[in-house]
Amino acid sequence: MAKEKTTYVCQNCGQTYIKWVGRCSACGEWNSVVEEKLTISENIVKSFEKPTKLVDIEKEQLFRTSTGYKTLDMALGGGIVKGQVILLSGEPGIGKSTLLLKIADFMSREHVVIYASGEESSSQISIRASRMDINSSNLYILNSTNIEHIISCAKEYNAKALIIDSIQTMYTNALESSPGSVAQVRESTFKLVEFCKSSAIPCFIVGHINKEGAIAGPKVLEHIVDTVCQFEGERFNLYRVLMILKNRYGATGEMAVFKMEDRGLTEVLEPSLFFLSERKENAIGSVIFPHTEGTKPILVEIQALVLKALYTTPQRKTQGFDVNRLAIILGVLEKEARIFTRDSDVYVNVVSGIEIQEPACDLAIAIAIASSKKEKPISKDTAIFGELGLGGEIRAVHHVEARLKELERFGIKKVVLPKSSIKDLPKTDLELFGVSHIMEAIDIAI
Repeated sequence: MAKEKTTYVCQNCGQTYIKWVGRCSACGEWNSVVEEKLTISENIVKSFEKPTKLVDIEKEQLFRTSTGYKTLDMALGGGIVKGQVILLSGEPGIGKSTLLLKIADFMSREHVVIYASGEESSSQISIRASRMDINSSNLYILNSTNIEHIISCAKEYNAKALIIDSIQTMYTNALESSPGSVAQVRESTFKLVEFCKSSAIPCFIVGHINKEGAIAGPKVLEHIVDTVCQFEGERFNLYRVLMILKNRYGATGEMAVFKMEDRGLTEVLEPSLFFLSERKENAIGSVIFPHTEGTKPILVEIQALVLKALYTTPQRKTQGFDVNRLAIILGVLEKEARIFTRDSDVYVNVVSGIEIQEPACDLAIAIAIASSKKEKPISKDTAIFGELGLGGEIRAVHHVEARLKELERFGIKKVVLPKSSIKDLPKTDLELFGVSHIMEAIDIAI
């Protein structure tokens, strides 16, 4: 006998309540809590596995399948693994469906691929496919939002890959709530993951994002999938950046850069060259930073602008960098380097929309600010990296050897880095300047 339970769920973050509230206490959203009825079965019969010794578990070799994009394969760790479930999120119109249609076309050259769309009709997808020169006979378009029906078709046609566009439009017969609700998104994803794991079928799932830029729906959605990708970029800009936020089959922090063209997305094979292509020579407040959050370093340009404050309270604005971290850097510059910005507006920009989390960029940002404040340029062939301590000390960072190799490959001559990171480095043609304090770094770089 099944029981029906009523609960109230925030459609923005997934927080549950025993009664209706006007404002979600978890995310602060107004009028986002709706009523949902859940059917709970009293007699649940399932077969469970017995625990197995770790040493007795047979080790399977991971066979990876290409997506058709070399840079995306590298970002994913070498390609797609059988049974891997990948969540792709991004703003509307950024190119998620275009990217997945191209991947589906490549994978369908050898196997059957089902593209299940709840947002576009078959004719709309066909028109876009014609524009992209896609006409594979193994690519099937399915206009359905029912998860059970999609899984049934995948079994019937012996599909070897599945694409869901998007999870917010899907629903399962097990629940009575409307498509897009937190419960439907959660249960639909659970069913997809269970099917893909048992059938060894890779699956791409498109996910919407909310106005804060986070993936819409319950947080559990990101936990149950194997890989989470964020597609970033401006809608009216030709370039897109795909970031790997989570990956059970590879490193996180990896990225792939694409260019939007008439026939779809083409990959940018040299991201460092792309990020530095429009950099001015000997520009004031501009510095090269070897960014490494995954396994492959990428050279990015960091810009700083220091102006006399127009208002009583000076402005502190950042793009691609934590504004709280900027406040710490400004405090250290004032205390240890006598560079005062208390009466100045300070703006920091990481060019091309890259988001930098690693503390290794502290020194580069500090030098860029000092350059703008002193109105002295930094040499075009100089790169800077290192973590900045509160006492002005420059601390060691990771992946030093990989950063130096990438810098040397792109013709950088001089590198300012932590003194403690120079030890045991292999021979290089780069001119290395090891520094232990912020004042040393400023004197060398500017």
